[in-house]
Order: sequence, then structure tokens, then C-alpha cells
Amino acid sequence: MTKPRLTLLEHATLGERLAAMRDELLHLHVLLDNAYPKTGHEGAPARSLEKAQRAIDDARTHLDHAVFREYPRHASTALYYPHREDRAAVD
Repeated sequence: MTKPRLTLLEHATLGERLAAMRDELLHLHVLLDNAYPKTGHEGAPARSLEKAQRAIDDARTHLDHAVFREYPRHASTALYYPHREDRAAVD
């Protein structure tokens, strides 16, 4: 049995949320990078946030490709890479 795919609206909502999460991780990463050494155990939290940011970037890339496969006539890169004013807020 084939699993249902996300609707176009679900892709758009997920894209907004992932973009906002990435922005927040970037903000926190820079905050820690400016407050602690980049190496050793003190730099580990910033490196972990950077790794999480890269994981979100990877997921967004794969989902962007999926939406173009699933909805070629309605797809837009703005779904997973929305303009700043169209991004969801991180709770």
C-alpha cells in the first residue's frame, strides 16, 4: 500500500516552519560561537547546533525536490525557501 503524500498546503506549512527553525538555529549558533571558544568541549554546543542546521538544510532540499516531483505544475522553491516575511515564528 502506498503512503499518502503531503498536500501542497502541508508542504508550504512545513517549509515555513523548517525555514523558521533553521533561522533560529543559526541565531543560536552565532550567539554561542561569539560567547565560547570554537574548539574543545566548550565549542561542542555550537557545533551541535550547526549540525542540526545542516540536517534541516538537507531535509529542506529533499522535500523541495519531492514537491517538484509531486506537484510539478504548482511547485515553487518558495515553499521550502520562503521569503523572510513568509516564515513561521518559532514557538
